[in-house]
Amino acid sequence: MSQTTTSPALPARAADMAEPSRLGNRLFEGLTFVSAMMIGVLFLLVAYVLIDGARLAMSQYGWEFLTNTHWNPVTDNYGALPFIFGTVVTSAIALIIAVPLSIGTAIFLTDLAPLRLRQPLTSIIEMLAAVPSVIWGLWGLFVLLPWLHDYPYTWVSKHLSGIPLVAGPIQGAGACIMSAGIIVAIMILPIVTSVSREILRSVPDLQREAAYGLGATRWEVTRIAVLSYARRGLMGAAVLGLGRALGETMAVTMVVGNSPKINASLLQPGWTLASVIANQFGEAATDIQRSVLFEIGLVLVCVTILVNIGALLLIKSIDGPGSRRA
Repeated sequence: MSQTTTSPALPARAADMAEPSRLGNRLFEGLTFVSAMMIGVLFLLVAYVLIDGARLAMSQYGWEFLTNTHWNPVTDNYGALPFIFGTVVTSAIALIIAVPLSIGTAIFLTDLAPLRLRQPLTSIIEMLAAVPSVIWGLWGLFVLLPWLHDYPYTWVSKHLSGIPLVAGPIQGAGACIMSAGIIVAIMILPIVTSVSREILRSVPDLQREAAYGLGATRWEVTRIAVLSYARRGLMGAAVLGLGRALGETMAVTMVVGNSPKINASLLQPGWTLASVIANQFGEAATDIQRSVLFEIGLVLVCVTILVNIGALLLIKSIDGPGSRRA
């Protein structure tokens, strides 16, 4: 009676095949871990360079640097408050203008636009997002500013001069905080629109169909079934635009007027944290002036982090059908 013998090579062969698989998994996990850690290392290196460069200014001016409104390189009297004010105001103007337009455009492209228009318009928006900021700055300097000066600003100055936000004469060719906010709004609009469109596309069609089945109009479907489901994602798109607005440099430098003063009127020149670094770092003649510009860069990083943390906390406080808890 013959007996069937089991070959001992099969388990050994399976073990040999499993060993490279485990090695590949460990290698893959290690590479992804190193990639993730590189982001933190890069941030720490940037923070170290800024802190090291700003050490002289921090030891000389202390916390008063954040509240001082004077900027005079001749007397070494420096303060960052006008630049913080300009950065926050221009970013706020940009968001107020760009976010509603971006969401409206995303809704049109997602739910309302005919198929023959949807793809061409989407391609145009994506191409606008790729235009360099210096090109937007040149367009704003030679096209947008003259038009704003000759028409909207002149009319506002003539008929609404009693309102503090637009009071005072128009200086220069229309370079002011409002112009900087408008040009930044135009720059972030394609980015916020693209992200908002992808978020609205991710809303399940079942949401829309259920609303239509209950007799809702197109506007009610958009408001109840789409926007309420995607509102946290749309807030995230606005935060992404805010990050771009806070750090915008070249275009703002060309149209903001470059005046280190805090003015109540939006039609007066101003300055931002990023633009003052770009405008003066190459001309810094003393160690203290260079250190002050490093400290302004550090302030810009801190302002960006604080604003984004506040925005993310606001997003987490919003609850809805499509919300995903972190």
